[in-house]
Amino acid sequence: MQALYQWQLTGQDPATIASQFLADLDLPKADPEYFQELLQRTPALASEIDAALEPFLDRPLAQVDPVERAILRIGGYELMQRPEIAYRIVINEAVELAKLFGAEQGHRFVNGVLDKLAHVVRHAE
Repeated sequence: MQALYQWQLTGQDPATIASQFLADLDLPKADPEYFQELLQRTPALASEIDAALEPFLDRPLAQVDPVERAILRIGGYELMQRPEIAYRIVINEAVELAKLFGAEQGHRFVNGVLDKLAHVVRHAE
């Protein structure tokens, strides 16, 4: 989430950001391959993800807190591109990230948006 946040704010190349994070940070719980997938594929599909999220927002995505926007994009990517990950897990992980890094009630916002998206893109689940 922090790497995607950095990409949103700086516009840096995701590969450069990935290299920095993998070299500078101790990521003992992180899967480096999945980290790189999220950091490469989420920006590559940002327009598609954003378009899927927009109907469930109460304001334009550009006005959403950048931390919550990064979390929503990751959750949107996982819901849309990684069907092997149960939608409840995707939403739970996003909510936990929002509680840790987001605004005071940001986790509720993230939960509501991703839940509505899940009903559309994962209706069979």
